[in-house]
Amino acid sequence: MTVAKYQPCHDLDPGGILSGAMEKAIRDGVFPGAVLLVGRAGRVVFHEAFGTTGAATSAKVDCGTVYDLASLTKPLATSLAVMALLKEGLMDLDQQVGDLLPRLAATSKGAITVRQLLAHRSGLPAWRPYFQTLRLLPPGQRRNGLRRLLAEEDLEALPGAKTCYSDLGFMLLAWIVEEVSGQRLDILVRNSFYKPLGLERELFFVDLLRPRPERRFAATENCPWRGRVLLGEVHDDNAHVAGGIEGHAGLFGTAWGVWKLMEAMARCYGRRQPVGPFDPGLVAEFFAPQQGGRSLGFDRVTAGASSAGRFFSSGTVGHLGFTGTSFWVDPDREVAVILLTNRVNPSRENERIADFRPVLHDEIMKLVAGSARKIN
Repeated sequence: MTVAKYQPCHDLDPGGILSGAMEKAIRDGVFPGAVLLVGRAGRVVFHEAFGTTGAATSAKVDCGTVYDLASLTKPLATSLAVMALLKEGLMDLDQQVGDLLPRLAATSKGAITVRQLLAHRSGLPAWRPYFQTLRLLPPGQRRNGLRRLLAEEDLEALPGAKTCYSDLGFMLLAWIVEEVSGQRLDILVRNSFYKPLGLERELFFVDLLRPRPERRFAATENCPWRGRVLLGEVHDDNAHVAGGIEGHAGLFGTAWGVWKLMEAMARCYGRRQPVGPFDPGLVAEFFAPQQGGRSLGFDRVTAGASSAGRFFSSGTVGHLGFTGTSFWVDPDREVAVILLTNRVNPSRENERIADFRPVLHDEIMKLVAGSARKIN
């Protein structure tokens, strides 16, 4: 039986190894605060909060603290929105952008497929500082302005020629999702996935044109161009100027919410039968490795060089978020690790988490397995 959401649990770590590692990370300045959750065979076996919600506050993190999930938006929102439209027969993975967005049919983006966008093989650049231009526009015009810039963007490679992790590709996917469905991205994923799973308060976007929800948020960066510490508003620059709801960033959530969503997907995958809104054939398709080494919307472990450490199996899927968030789910071993931090508070220049993540994941897998066996 799983523990109630937000309730601390230390079943996996009676000796305090993980708690000690997390507390040391705070002392070492890896992040001001964090929530760590470990799931095993459908049960939460470790769930604890550490530190404060920001470097300049004494407010303690609790297990229900909400974090800016950053690029976890890609697998946990935008990719799921695509999955919903595939399930309804409204698009196909190998359908071209030009068929779905006629405005782009005659451009270099027209021949990109949905599959290539999800697998980061579209040929689009990784990132562009669109916010520098868009921030000069009235707020109500910025999202359309972003799409105009996407339409004008040149490819850096032919579609399918190489893998390049691209925020722009997921901005384009959000545009496609909204055009095909007639719904805004946040509304579509809430109604199709979060609400059916009872997670609408655990995973959500923050619309910057509406009042901020009353929740305990972890702070992110003391942002120079916005002139304030960001709290309950998306950190990503391009998502921020677009109003907080975009395909590459904008999702907020709790560790428990991320775990419940991914646990449902992993259960659907393992049992090969529907679980809630998830279809087993689609989940298997999205978890499968693609050309270039990624999955559809998800990252995979890389032998010898993964933030997941050395001991997750080759079938593991997950993702990292720029703000200091991550999840890794090993369906074969039925292990999930969700680590939510705000390592960008007070500055995005803090990159200590890159060294911390694999060490932490190795310690977790040693505890789970009893004895570590390196996965080749």
